[in-house]
Amino acid sequence: QVQLVESGGGLVQAGGSLRLSCAASGRTFTRYHMGWFRQAPGKEREFVALVRSGGATDYAVPVQGRFTISRDNANQTVNLQMNRLKPEDTAVYFCAAAGLNYGLVLSRTYDYWGQGTQVTVSS
Repeated sequence: QVQLVESGGGLVQAGGSLRLSCAASGRTFTRYHMGWFRQAPGKEREFVALVRSGGATDYAVPVQGRFTISRDNANQTVNLQMNRLKPEDTAVYFCAAAGLNYGLVLSRTYDYWGQGTQVTVSS
């Protein structure tokens, strides 16, 4: 079992930055591939970024060059640094953990989810 708790969301002006954190519980954190997804009102949940257990990262095209995902295995956290935010980044952001190492851009691959944190970017 893995429990995930996100923090760091809030309201920011376009062009600003936010740093999201995801705290994980459980003794097998290092085995999991960790992802961030987001869901805007009326839209499906979409992939944002992932970091594999070995540290390799991947990003959705809309956030490439602006967002950076990282993991701290010692503290069992995953962070998402978001820079140059845009109004279209407004969404609830979710942290997720997956045991399988394929299909990681798909939400159905993930086994555990946090409750989400709201990010609102004003224009």
